[in-house]
Order: sequence, then structure tokens, then C-alpha cells
Amino acid sequence: MRFLFLGDMVGRSGRTAVWEQLPGLISDLKLDFVVVNGENAAGGFGITEEIFRNTLDAGADVVTTGNHVWDQREALTFAPREERFLRPANFPKGTPGKGAGVYVARNGARVLVSNIMGRVFMHPELDDPFACVEDVLAACPLGEQADAVIIDFHAEATSEKMCFGHFVDGRASVVIGTHTHQPTADHQILNSGTGYLSDAGMCGDYDSSLGMDKEEPLNRFTAKVPKGRFETANGPATICGLGVEISDRTGLAEKIAPLRLGPRLEETIPAFWR
Repeated sequence: MRFLFLGDMVGRSGRTAVWEQLPGLISDLKLDFVVVNGENAAGGFGITEEIFRNTLDAGADVVTTGNHVWDQREALTFAPREERFLRPANFPKGTPGKGAGVYVARNGARVLVSNIMGRVFMHPELDDPFACVEDVLAACPLGEQADAVIIDFHAEATSEKMCFGHFVDGRASVVIGTHTHQPTADHQILNSGTGYLSDAGMCGDYDSSLGMDKEEPLNRFTAKVPKGRFETANGPATICGLGVEISDRTGLAEKIAPLRLGPRLEETIPAFWR
């Protein structure tokens, strides 16, 4: 199975780049399944239903989120009725929406996708992500109810991300980190076959501070007095993500490589898809 994950869409620049390029990527690379993180798509803070639907229309099979999921209040309304919209699974019981689902890929494979959030430097009051993923995997084990298992681990600390990857190694097809908006260079296949990347990076303008216009963040570091609101940078976007070849036999990763397309970072498409 050919799987593509795209990191956090940030603002108009990021979401437009994804909407424009994803249909061609699906066609040209013959992708079977696509997951996009959309939690910063609406002005850098949250996601609207219209943006969510436009992302599906562009070819995404599932949209994941993270700590900004409810920044646009309408998400509380549409999350419960949208099967392909995921919020972190370790949010408290009773939170609208769901954190995992099983979907059918273009090649007919059953794909379990889960969105889980880390606690280190983020939200320590959340349920334990390690216990949470145990419940998710027990309910739909790889090789039994699922032909592939994809986990978006939305977390700050790379130590927590790496330990999470090792924790599910051999039980998930791939664990992709999100949240920091900076693509890491540690893509690898772990010892028992799980593909891993600490952070996919963002889909947004990299002439920025994490997708935000750099003047106000820079001002806050240097002057310590806010002058205004954070606003998204709206220059040309680079889309960043991860491509994975998942074995139809084992459901584990066979090949893994980053995808980066845009003006600021070195462009790369996984060589095994060229």
C-alpha cells in the first residue's frame, strides 16, 4: 500500500498548496491512502468545516488534528458527525468526535488511523497516551481487523515521540510525529517494522516562525511586549510529509522517505515512487 502523510496545514498558504498539489500527487504517485493534519488550517488556529471538506475533496482520506482542534468553535459541532475527522483519542471521556477510525483505502485495505496527543511540555492532564494506544490497538489489531495502522502522534518532546514509536513497534505500520512544524531528518524503520518520523513538518510558508509572520514572534522574543496578534505568513508554501510503502502481507513499513515540495526547502519525492 502506498501511503502519504502531510504535516500540519498552516493558514491559507498551507491549505491552498495542499489542495492544489494533492490531487496530482495521488494520480502521479498512485497513492492508496492519504492523511493530512489540519489543526492549524484556519488562520493558524483550528479548522472549519469548509476547510475540512475542501481537504477531503482534494483527496485526503482522513484529517487529523491536535491541541488546536477546538480553536474554531464550529469544530465542536461538526466533529461528532464527521467520520473522517479525528481529534486526539486521549482527550477526556465525553469530548466530541472520535480519536480513531477504520477506513478503506483505494486498494481495498482496511486502515486504522488514530490521532493521539503527547503530554510532555503540552497537556499533562490528558489521559496517558501509552495506555490510550494500547486500547486503540487492542480494539483493532494489525493483521486481524486492520491491514495497516497509522498513528499521528501530536507531541512536543522528541523523547516522548521516540519512546512512543518504540512502544508500538511491530504493532503499527507507521508513527508520524506532528506539532512542532519543523521537519526532522530521522525517518527510519524501527527494529520490528514500524515506520517512524519525529515530525513531518508543516505545509505552510517557511519564511516565517512556524508558519506565522515572523515580526510579532521576533518582537516577543526581543522586546517581551506584545505589539499585536500572531498572523499567518502568506508567502509561497512548501508542503512537507512522509511517504511509506506498507507491506500488503505484514502491514509493516517496507520503505520510508520524506516528501517536500515548495520554494524554501530542498525538494524531494520518495525515490521508490519516482
